[in-house]
Amino acid sequence: MAAVALRSCRRGLSQILNNGGLAALSSKRLEEPRRHKSSVQYASRPDLPKLAYRRVKGKSLGVVFLPGYGSNMNGQKAEALEEFCRSLGHSYLRFDYTGHGASGGVLSEGTIGTWKKDVLFVLDELAEGPQILVGSSIGGWLMLLAAIARPEKTAALVGISTAADHVVTAFNSLPLETRKEFEAKGEWTIPTKHMEEGVYKFSMDFLREAENHCVLQSPIPITCPVRLIHGLKDEDVPWHISMQVAERVLSSDVDVILRRHGQHRMSDKDDIKLMVYTIDDLIDKLTTMV
Repeated sequence: MAAVALRSCRRGLSQILNNGGLAALSSKRLEEPRRHKSSVQYASRPDLPKLAYRRVKGKSLGVVFLPGYGSNMNGQKAEALEEFCRSLGHSYLRFDYTGHGASGGVLSEGTIGTWKKDVLFVLDELAEGPQILVGSSIGGWLMLLAAIARPEKTAALVGISTAADHVVTAFNSLPLETRKEFEAKGEWTIPTKHMEEGVYKFSMDFLREAENHCVLQSPIPITCPVRLIHGLKDEDVPWHISMQVAERVLSSDVDVILRRHGQHRMSDKDDIKLMVYTIDDLIDKLTTMV
């Protein structure tokens, strides 16, 4: 069983929550003048849509950001991480999945398997050396799948509102009659404030394919450090999913950080500071070990 620590404070973490700032070093890094953003580049793949990405070259450990469903690489968390990695001189990569943002493809035709392939392509072809994978929502599910498939490329994981298995378990928990109604329509719609249309739409084919990538039914063969940050007021992905992930990963270095007032996107100033501090702490830990 993985060791799980419910942390309300770590080294210097109380300064984040009580004073609104990071530990002195990280705070100083974030307050540096804003630099030019990385430019958008495109990776071509045989028989697959092109992937849009932004990359900052630097030293190892690198950081790769995996956005959530329907989101893209230009969100607040992704941009804050770029500034932070630039200030450290570490490499950083953010990208759009197939059907998202500036990448090719159609969102409604994507699957968990499609986006897993995107992440593995990024790790294999665009990222150099070991990476800290930072996954938001469905990106947290994808980071787990990537870590299982590419353990040699995965130095650590940081999940933000991790949605492992969520669309599958949430659909299967609906009353039988309700599930039958959606199955007859061929589509499951969920109200949300995070999409312009006001709903998430998942086809039955999407849900069936997603079942092939569920990870919470057995031990998860991941042994690198894992940090899971989740808001107790997350109305989209229950915080107990992060607890389930922590219980199932084989790593002995697992922390769960629960934010009392945190919501799903975890994009408030203090939420982003906490994310950056967590990554800073992992970089210190992992580079010291080397």
